[in-house]
Amino acid sequence: AFFWLVSLLLSSLIWFIAVKASDPHDEPLQKGLLIFGVMFSVLLQEAFRFLYYKLLRKAIEGLVALSEDGCSPISIQQMAYVAGVGFGLMSGAFSMINLLADALGPGTVGIHGDSQLYFLTSAFMTMVLIFLHTFWGILFFHGCENRRWWEIAAVVVMHLAVSGSTFCNPLYVGSLVPSYLLMAAAAVWAYLLSGGSAQNLRRFLLCK
Repeated sequence: AFFWLVSLLLSSLIWFIAVKASDPHDEPLQKGLLIFGVMFSVLLQEAFRFLYYKLLRKAIEGLVALSEDGCSPISIQQMAYVAGVGFGLMSGAFSMINLLADALGPGTVGIHGDSQLYFLTSAFMTMVLIFLHTFWGILFFHGCENRRWWEIAAVVVMHLAVSGSTFCNPLYVGSLVPSYLLMAAAAVWAYLLSGGSAQNLRRFLLCK
């Protein structure tokens, strides 16, 4: 969560400087800066995810060196899951803060003919991002651990796609449907990489 916060701080600082150094009345330029800020934030988040992986890898090596049996008490798969959850929960918390700030006013959502589903769809988007960050953490760490760089690239592309889809709003179908489809694909992928199988899933559902 701390690493995600640092990435958000740096990306916000870059975007703030870019906005202040530009013409605030130039709408196309401001929209371009917003798109740049979102894309830059995504890339910075993934860069910090990689830095966090390197830090955890060093920590595991230290734990192995200090342990009596030469084994780490926690696996890289468990750390990947925890790191993904940390990124996701902090991302969701900040999304909720922004929603609550909008809810304070001024004005009422939908009063000028805009969609009244803003808060509902924002809640669903926040939920999908929490799950996606969890799955992305597993995929990203697996790619780093096995030097499968295409898995890392797939995580970055999915992150860019989900973030970019939000520019379709207020056409919320254009952002929610692709995001949930990507979440389903990432969930299946992460499940298989974690050692899951159809047989395990069936045994789980049947409580065996």
